[in-house]
Amino acid sequence: MAKGVNKVILLGNVGKDPEIRATQGGMTIASFSFATADRQKDQSGQYVDKTEWHNLVAFQRTAEVVRDYVKKGSQLMIEGKIQTRSWDDKESGQKKYRTEILINDLTLLGGAQGKENGNGNAPASAGRSSGNSSSTGSYGGGYGQQPDYADQGITDDDIPF
Repeated sequence: MAKGVNKVILLGNVGKDPEIRATQGGMTIASFSFATADRQKDQSGQYVDKTEWHNLVAFQRTAEVVRDYVKKGSQLMIEGKIQTRSWDDKESGQKKYRTEILINDLTLLGGAQGKENGNGNAPASAGRSSGNSSSTGSYGGGYGQQPDYADQGITDDDIPF
């Protein structure tokens, strides 16, 4: 069978504060709802936003970043993959399904987020990244700090967002 591709890129907002839990083995897991919007014309020619809701799950270091920096309303860019789980409902015995996005890479957007909680050095991204994004910091497996370009006279005031 040929190799397939299962990759999702989402840009949107967190629907409610993330739920954080830990497995018996100590692995941190974060889950939260995420909204994306698409603008379409209705029958009268008016533009209407259509919101799509997604269930997101993050593990280990990415889940810790979600716990520390993500809250309801946070704007994020997510890269991940789709996975559907199934289980038997204990009460009804029916088979239940849940489709989720497993987060591989998470980028915090909306510039002032870190300053709202008193930390001006909030991370910009977390997850399995190659470390070559233009974000100001990254967290996750083996990523180094991005260059700050201080020696070139570029400051935070030069950034347009």
